[in-house]
Amino acid sequence: MAQTQDFTAMMKDMMGAFPVDTKAMEGAFKTTATMNEKLSSVALEAAEKSTELSATWAKGTLSKLADMSKAKAEPADYAKAVTDFASAQAEVAAENMAAFAEIAKKVQMDTVELLMAAGKDFSEDASAAVKKATDEMTATAKKATAAAK
Repeated sequence: MAQTQDFTAMMKDMMGAFPVDTKAMEGAFKTTATMNEKLSSVALEAAEKSTELSATWAKGTLSKLADMSKAKAEPADYAKAVTDFASAQAEVAAENMAAFAEIAKKVQMDTVELLMAAGKDFSEDASAAVKKATDEMTATAKKATAAAK
């Protein structure tokens, strides 16, 4: 009977010839975790500001609705109250939409800044890892060549 080849030993030898730098992996993980923390911070800050803005807007609207819903002496006063409410709401809506736009703009700027910094860090890390791997492979190749002679 033919015996099956033991691939375990061959895989161990092959993996041993290509050493993995766990420090580089640890560094990449820490860099990614730090970037994710910063991105989460940006998102949470924006959500907090948006929520505060929405709550303030809702309180103001409810307050103006309370004023508008009060009994009036003349029918024309109801029309004026509705007109005043609509006018005030249009003005407040424009202000609040501008405030929401500023929040979104800040999120965008902060995110781009973080991604550019992360790209630079990843590029430097990758260059260092490639250089180290190249040096190790060159040394291994020289040893193999010297052993063959």
